[in-house]
Amino acid sequence: MTQPHLYRVSHLDALEAESIFVLREVMAEFERPVMLFSGGKDSIVMLRLAQKAFAPARVPFPVMHVDTGHNFPEVLEYRDARVTELGLSLVVASVQEAIDAGLVRELPDGTRNRIQTPVLLAAVEKYRFDALFGGARRDEEKARAKERMFSFRDEFGQWDPKNQRPELWGLYNGKHHPGESIRVFPLSNWTELDVWHYIAREDIPLPSIYYAHDREVVERDGMFYAVNEFIRVRDGETSSVRRVRYRTVGDASQTAAVLSDADTVEKVIDEVAATRVTERGATRGDDRVSEAAMEDRKREGYF
Repeated sequence: MTQPHLYRVSHLDALEAESIFVLREVMAEFERPVMLFSGGKDSIVMLRLAQKAFAPARVPFPVMHVDTGHNFPEVLEYRDARVTELGLSLVVASVQEAIDAGLVRELPDGTRNRIQTPVLLAAVEKYRFDALFGGARRDEEKARAKERMFSFRDEFGQWDPKNQRPELWGLYNGKHHPGESIRVFPLSNWTELDVWHYIAREDIPLPSIYYAHDREVVERDGMFYAVNEFIRVRDGETSSVRRVRYRTVGDASQTAAVLSDADTVEKVIDEVAATRVTERGATRGDDRVSEAAMEDRKREGYF
C-alpha cells in the first residue's frame, strides 16, 4: 500500500498566502482602498503581494506616498520607476504643500515626521479612502504589536488600543461608518528576516541604499546620519566616509545608517539573522523621543 503524499507548505508560502487573503478580503469589503507606498522594503514587498493577489489584472487600487520632502533621492527614484513600470495610480500627499497652505507648521528642529499625520488624514478625507494598507510589522516597534491585522480608526483617524476587534479564525470585521476607516497590515505576522528571505526568493529589486555603500556620515547619539541638506555637521562634530547601509528608510533628517559590508541579499540576511536590535530601534531617531513615541503618534492618527 502506497503512503499518502505529504503536502507541506513552507513558512514563506504560509505568510504569503495569509497576506494575499487579507488583500483580497479588503477588496471584497471596502469601496476605496489605497496602499501606502514609500519605496521602503516593506511597502515594496506588500506591493509584490498585491501583484500576486490580483494577477493577471493590474493592482486594482492606487498607491499613496505621504511625502515629507526629506526623502533620500534613491528612494524617490525607485518609487517613480516602480509606479511607472506597474502602471499604478500614485497619490502624493505633500507635507511641503501643507506647510505652504498653513495646514501644518514646521517644527523648530526642522524634522517633519510628526507633522505627517494631519497631511495623511487630510488625504484620506479628500479621496474618501476607507481602507489603507500599510507595511507595518509587529516586530519592528512595541506599539505595532498592540494592533491586529485590521486596525479601526474613528472619524478623526485616531486609534484606541482598547477598542480592537477580535480576529478569531482569520475573520476580519471591516464594518465602519462614513468617515471612519480601517488600517490594514498584511505583513503583521512577518519579521524583518522574513521580508529579506522573501525579497531573495522573489528576486525583488530594492533602492541601492539598502545595501552597503560608502557614504559621508556623522556620528550622533550613537547613530550614523548621512551628511546632506537636512543633516549638517555641528560644531564639535566631524564627518567621515564609512561603509554603511540602511535597514529602514524614513526621512533623511531622522533615519540613520548602520555600519555594514552587506552588499548582497545573502549577506544582508546573514546580518539581520545575527542582530538583536530592531531596525527602528537601531536607526530611527524619531522613536527615541519617549518610550511611547510611536504609540502617541498612532493615537493621533499616524499609520
